[in-house]
Amino acid sequence: MKALLVSTLSDDLSGVALADAPEPMRAPGQLLVRVRAASLNYPDLLMTRGSYQLKPALPFTLGMEMAGEVIEADADSGFAASDRVVAGTRLGSFAELVVVDATTARHVPESLSFAQAAAVGAAYLTAYVALVALGRMQTREWVLVHGATGGVGLAAVDLAHALGAQVIATSRSADKLAIVAREYPVAATLPAAGFREAVKDLTAGGADLVFDPVGGDVFDESTRCIAWGGRLLVVGFTSGRIASVPTNIPLIKGFAVIGARAGEYGRRDPVAGRAAADAVWALAAEGRIRPRVHATYKLADWRAAFDTMAAATHIGKLIIEP
Repeated sequence: MKALLVSTLSDDLSGVALADAPEPMRAPGQLLVRVRAASLNYPDLLMTRGSYQLKPALPFTLGMEMAGEVIEADADSGFAASDRVVAGTRLGSFAELVVVDATTARHVPESLSFAQAAAVGAAYLTAYVALVALGRMQTREWVLVHGATGGVGLAAVDLAHALGAQVIATSRSADKLAIVAREYPVAATLPAAGFREAVKDLTAGGADLVFDPVGGDVFDESTRCIAWGGRLLVVGFTSGRIASVPTNIPLIKGFAVIGARAGEYGRRDPVAGRAAADAVWALAAEGRIRPRVHATYKLADWRAAFDTMAAATHIGKLIIEP
């Protein structure tokens, strides 16, 4: 089968190539799945550089999550051949075939295509764990979402609104923000710099939650427009600079800084992690969240997908279809 392999780490994707790989062998308790759509996530790009927390032994196959059709399954697994399923893999989804534990897979809601289903998992689970499980978001609270046009940021915009919050979205691109505002109900859109006073005016004091996958200067400015008792959710640092905060600022302003890693949350507490995933997929089945697929790419065109991710010209999710 064909798979996207990382053989060496580099900053220019020179160590990544589409190659022949052995077909995976299914063990008892696992599903053999033909991949129909796999979601490209920012950590995939970081892993090609060796700059992500997860550092697999070389060589490894990229791809953290996928949707596809079951080829083989145990009779008592709850799945059968031709079932449409979705699952997170951490590695291996950018391939024609993959094996996953049956306990980690779930059926794709009828209302979703393979591409839409692949766009739900990591992005919406990250948003849910950050906003709800850790951030304790309440109806009508003000939620400031940075990086709102990327996959995770847009999931946070969509989810926060679906659960009754008031959303302020920021991005470096006014053109992309305008598209988000047309497609998703947001209270306001703001640039990714100089938003402090506008947020304070809109919220009559400050944002209750800040969802920050950007870091750097965005994090710094967010500490100046967060409400008393607010929660600043650290989701990532796509800006490239890991921010820090003098401890007198949260002391005086009474806010909490909370790190949000959905995968680690589920690994530390599998019951809570499963509950969060169940909540996300229930919302998807009910049509209350709307994953946005920016573009799909054939596996042979993987480089174009990664270039788009690196340039951050997309709105929502990028999908690779083996």
